[in-house]
Amino acid sequence: MSGADVPSLPVGEPVDWAPPPHLEPLVLEGRWVRLEPLSGDHADDLARTVCDAPERIWTYLYDDPPADCAAYVRDRIAVPGLASLAVRPLSGALSGIAAGIASWLREDTRHGTVEVGGIVLAPDLQRTTAATEAMWLMMRHAFEGGYRRYEWKCDALNAASRAAATRLGFTYEGTFRQAAVYKGRNRDTAWFSVTDRDWAALAPAFAAWLDPSNFDDPARGTGQRQALSRLTSDVLPHRGTAIPYAGTGTGPA
Repeated sequence: MSGADVPSLPVGEPVDWAPPPHLEPLVLEGRWVRLEPLSGDHADDLARTVCDAPERIWTYLYDDPPADCAAYVRDRIAVPGLASLAVRPLSGALSGIAAGIASWLREDTRHGTVEVGGIVLAPDLQRTTAATEAMWLMMRHAFEGGYRRYEWKCDALNAASRAAATRLGFTYEGTFRQAAVYKGRNRDTAWFSVTDRDWAALAPAFAAWLDPSNFDDPARGTGQRQALSRLTSDVLPHRGTAIPYAGTGTGPA
């Protein structure tokens, strides 16, 4: 068979792109939240808001509730490849107090991928505009830095995390069954992602939702008039398939 007779095979599109720089902890400030490089200075706040919070918020994290929050912060800072940020709300009851941690991890600059994870937030910070803005600030910084893919992974049984990923515009990609053992139990891991192409559509949706005019009380970011889930689903209506089941215990639907 001559070269001219060899059928061509489909290949990926050419990529004109340069690997991004490493993501380092830095200050990212929005209207309702400020992110800061995690340091020992945050330990006292985090002891009150996170480490001594109800054990329920640690259920799906690899870590157990730490008895010594200062040691936990030191250990987390020391983890190679983990760029951790303290989450400091700028309004509400927790205003000015470090009330959570979120990290960039599993960074691969060669391919332009990074994951957001290790997210632990005080109960009063969860499901707030400040928490959403924190996720937006981290995602925006990664894409503006040149990353092509931004990942979110969670225990498949963690319904709140799956819902948060969907609301933020992540596409469900599948569940890795029996992906890990932690705390003496099985973990099936649900995978989600946002690509740079997705981000081009999602960025205006976030801008519309974060606009002060979208809130009855712009100073506190409360009383939303448009739901973020509606805005993200409008611009990316076909974000993978619905999660078929939640954990190997029940099996595929």
